[in-house]
Amino acid sequence: MLMLEKKNLTLDFKLNKKLNIAYINTCTETEGPYKRLAMWFQGCNILCKACCNPELQALRIRHIITVEELFNIILDSKDKYDIEGVTFLGGEPTLQEGLISLAFLLKMNNIGTILFTGKKIEMLDNDLINNLDLVIDGKFEVSKIDTKRNLIGSENQNIYFLTNRYEKDEKWFFEKREKKIEINIMKENSIFISGDVI
Repeated sequence: MLMLEKKNLTLDFKLNKKLNIAYINTCTETEGPYKRLAMWFQGCNILCKACCNPELQALRIRHIITVEELFNIILDSKDKYDIEGVTFLGGEPTLQEGLISLAFLLKMNNIGTILFTGKKIEMLDNDLINNLDLVIDGKFEVSKIDTKRNLIGSENQNIYFLTNRYEKDEKWFFEKREKKIEINIMKENSIFISGDVI
């Protein structure tokens, strides 16, 4: 058990909590402003029709990793690629037992966080919200495709700037730009495409 303190904030958590990771891209520029590490979690209980990651919906084991192991991967990425932040995607990231502890560690180390969730923000744990910088909420609705905002799937989804970290970057989400994708060849000889795929 590790106890961390900063500015009268104390959170008691275990570094050995687990996360079920499908993919990690250690440096991307398609999943939010600046260079970022993006991680896609396996498992979703929302099951949006026409989901852009249907292979991540099944509640099955992919790559089980502890908060501590994942945090070390993030620190390595920061050293190697000078990433500014981390983006949580899925699947449904909020199903992961270690997500709050990981978000807290990132906040304490001044690493920005963006969460994509199919849940409405009101449904999220306050301990999670208090450790994130930006949340994009709401399930994807294929009948409401969003063509005005970057990286946002449907018009019903909302962007919440929870801190001032990304407020200056609001135009990144709203300014028209060319669609950008990345094609990643994974270790198991599969291809994973990320970015503006809609």
